[in-house]
Amino acid sequence: MSHGPPRKSEWKRQTAIVSRWLHIYLSMVSFAILFFFAVTGITLNHQAWFSNARTVQVKGQIPQKWLQDVAKLEIVEYLRKTNGVKAALADFRIEDEQCQLSFKGPGYSADAFIDRANGTYELTETRQGLVAVLNDLHKGRDSGTAWAWIIDVSAGLMTLVSVTGLVLIFFLQKRRASGLLAVAIGAILCWVVYVVWVP
Repeated sequence: MSHGPPRKSEWKRQTAIVSRWLHIYLSMVSFAILFFFAVTGITLNHQAWFSNARTVQVKGQIPQKWLQDVAKLEIVEYLRKTNGVKAALADFRIEDEQCQLSFKGPGYSADAFIDRANGTYELTETRQGLVAVLNDLHKGRDSGTAWAWIIDVSAGLMTLVSVTGLVLIFFLQKRRASGLLAVAIGAILCWVVYVVWVP
């Protein structure tokens, strides 16, 4: 006696159960980050709606003893402590007449120019507002290694949620055809927009 059909039926049942379980719980686990990327997709696409940049320029003086053999750490910490500079140091250039420092973070930048002859400096700090911070996090710009991992994990979760959702539609006989048609229509619409309207 052949046991092929029962085994196939059991395999399909287990696949449906696992796919449903993964789809539900992965969706719940990743809800916050998926919601974040969905909302910031809108704000990123309409940055002019939320423009709120503020630029401040200040002047000061660095101890000259740090400018002969340039003491990078001391200079950076001095600017942080004295002027409240935030974010990571992105660049530190040393030239004969001046030093140039650049700090970058999500929605934030600070650039300092230091005269090596007398220690005077000019610092320009730009804060672009909360929405710009969120947009930069969406893009992973100047957000560090840990956030890059968040983006990678989020992409993996989105992929799994999408795939398990597609798998589930094959087990819903009454909605299988309409569901697959919706998938095809969505893909075709994206392709048409790209071909016809994207320069």
